[in-house]
Amino acid sequence: MKTLETIFAEKLLKVKAIKLQPENPFTWASGWKSPFYCDNRKTLSYPDLRSFVKIELTRIILEQFADADAVAGVATGAIAQGALVADALGLPFVYVRSKPKDHGLENLIEGELKPGMKVVVVEDLISTGGSSLKAVEAIRQNGCDVVGMVASYTYGFDVAAEAFKKADVRLVTLTNYDAVVNAALHTGYITEAHLSLLHQWRKDPAHWES
Repeated sequence: MKTLETIFAEKLLKVKAIKLQPENPFTWASGWKSPFYCDNRKTLSYPDLRSFVKIELTRIILEQFADADAVAGVATGAIAQGALVADALGLPFVYVRSKPKDHGLENLIEGELKPGMKVVVVEDLISTGGSSLKAVEAIRQNGCDVVGMVASYTYGFDVAAEAFKKADVRLVTLTNYDAVVNAALHTGYITEAHLSLLHQWRKDPAHWES
């Protein structure tokens, strides 16, 4: 029987939400060069896949973060998924900006969180974990407790694992780097020849060059 990680990895590959280009690497916003790019927002354009993500994230929250009484999405990628999940759970929803709005009320958190609320954070993907954990800090500074974070995908970088451990945040994802690479190999999206390059990149992405 296929695992959730494998099933979702195959679905992401099918709609090209994940692209693997070992010979023609992408440049991330951080400046890192990468043979790998993930855009979970593409799932929103496919009703069946959108529902799949909503149902599975909701299930994880019910099973592992059942004490949550509010949902927070991280802007911008996880706003839609977070709202869908909050609706399924019947819970209040807010989203957290990367920086305060530069006009009006200058909000960092859009929506209303009351001090003492237990919040589960929804993210689309985890790379270094920096932006995700900034959202966690904003929620904590608002007087709330972050019970955990759910995300569609993680690259599984050591730097992210260390950051989440230091911040005392438990992260649960639908799929991950290993599942995606295995699915890509199984379906012929990549070949055995690409594996060493991909694993080399993942080991030290900040200094990788193709």
